This record gives sequence, structure tokens and C-alpha cells, in this order.
Amino acid sequence: MKVALIGATGFVGAALLDELLQRGHEVTALARHPEKLAARDRLKVVRADVLKAEDVEAALNGVGGVDAVVSAYNAGWTNPNIYNDFMTGSRAILAGTKAAGVGRYLVVGGAGSLYINGQQLVDSPDFPAAIKPGATAARDMLTELQGETTLDWTLLSPPIALHLGDRGERTGQYRVGKDEPLMQPDGAPGTISAADLAVALVDALEQGTHRRERFTVAY
Repeated sequence: MKVALIGATGFVGAALLDELLQRGHEVTALARHPEKLAARDRLKVVRADVLKAEDVEAALNGVGGVDAVVSAYNAGWTNPNIYNDFMTGSRAILAGTKAAGVGRYLVVGGAGSLYINGQQLVDSPDFPAAIKPGATAARDMLTELQGETTLDWTLLSPPIALHLGDRGERTGQYRVGKDEPLMQPDGAPGTISAADLAVALVDALEQGTHRRERFTVAY
């Protein structure tokens, strides 16, 4: 497939880039700083500001024939304006994708929108305050996506304990859930490597699964 990838220089986005290229897809990465991405076979890098819908549309039209847009956009966890920037970027990516006529859209969301006992994690009293603005933005982005009637979208929420620090091992194995976090047998939060999170989203792309719905994964 010909895939446009947003967020390729980020933690999860870099894993998605590796997975897409490993499987033989042609990838065009939209980036504000193309110099951050080294040259690789089947990779094209286009300068674009994803906070601007017109930039996204122009980049996608410039490539032509894009089968799907995959987004791992993140406004930066240390960004004091993360909520507004995340929503602005997410809306711009969505609008630019639709304007360019690309029908398939897959996005990495957050774990905060998952439910336990009918309550979303981000609304629980013990949710970490440091990441609440970004997690709230990811939840609100999902809510907007759920009202989307044009795009054939898929959103993947990572497990509560996504491996951080490095992308981790790629095993190709994972369990699938929908709106509630997957837990370990001992009751601890489920986890997964960024590499296997990428496997799950690219599987959804290739297999055409989880259309117009959110899903989650964990080991």
C-alpha cells in the first residue's frame, strides 16, 4: 500500500515507520523537520505542518494515490499548551485527509479513554495530573472521531502500561480488546512494546479490521 505517516519521528511513530517499511509498504512521512528522518528504501519525506489542514492536504495531493493515512501525532507531553495543540493538530490532520480524498484513516489514541466500571480512566480521581491534559485531548479526539461519517477510521488505544524508554521487542503477538483495558492474570495493568503496538495497527490496516471503531491491545 501507499501510506502517509504522521508522527514518524516520535516514539510510537518510529515503530510504525519500521513496521510499515518492513512489510514492504511505500511510506510518505509528513514532518515539520524532514532532516530528522534518515533516507531509507521506500520512504519519502515531505515537509508539512500538521497543525495546518492545508499543509496536510497539499502533502497528500502531492504524493497522489495514498491508500491510507496513519497518524501517531502527539503535541508533546511537556508542551504547556498540549491540549489545544493536540486538538488543533488532530482536527487539521482529519480535515486535510478528507480534503485530499483519502478514505482510510488510522490513528494511535490514548489509554485514558478506556473504561473501568463505566468511567473513563482520565476521569478517575487518581489519574496522574501531569498527563491529564494530553490524555483528555486524546479522549476528546476519539469522541469527535466517533461522530465522523466520511472517513473510514480506526483508533488504537494502547494499554495502561505501554513500554516506554525504548520500542521494545517485536513478538507479533497480542490480545485484542475494545473499550476496557486488558489486564494481566494477576490483575496488573496490561502492557505491550511500541513495536508490537505498531504490529497491531498495521495488522488492522492490512486486514481491514476495526473499521469505525476503537480497539485496544496488550500481551
